[in-house]
Amino acid sequence: MNNQRYKSGLNKLKEIDGEAGQKVIDSLASISPDLAKYTIEFPFGDIYQRAGLDLKSRELATVAALTALGHCQPQLNVHINGALNVGCKPEEIREVIIQMAVYAGFPAALNGMLVAKEVFIDRGIINTIEDA
Repeated sequence: MNNQRYKSGLNKLKEIDGEAGQKVIDSLASISPDLAKYTIEFPFGDIYQRAGLDLKSRELATVAALTALGHCQPQLNVHINGALNVGCKPEEIREVIIQMAVYAGFPAALNGMLVAKEVFIDRGIINTIEDA
């Protein structure tokens, strides 16, 4: 991929998600390289490049949306990690997920919080399930 949109998108993806984002793209390569390309170009090459919101705000909005959808746990995991990578605090992520209980329902918020718990344990933010 030689186009600038792809290159800037890939750089933004790495800035936010590090290796996790690349793993998602790599997992698509054998089945749908076009979808991998579109995933880099549109969200990260276009939308995440826009002025108006910083990366923390964009990632919190993404965590909220994925929580509200209620069936996107793998993507939510990646974006909770991304939110932490760009400077969001665990408390901010928890509060966004709790807020979704009002608008998306308790099942979606509970599922989202369980994903956050996994991420926090994996990253050493909390040590065990009992600490959560």
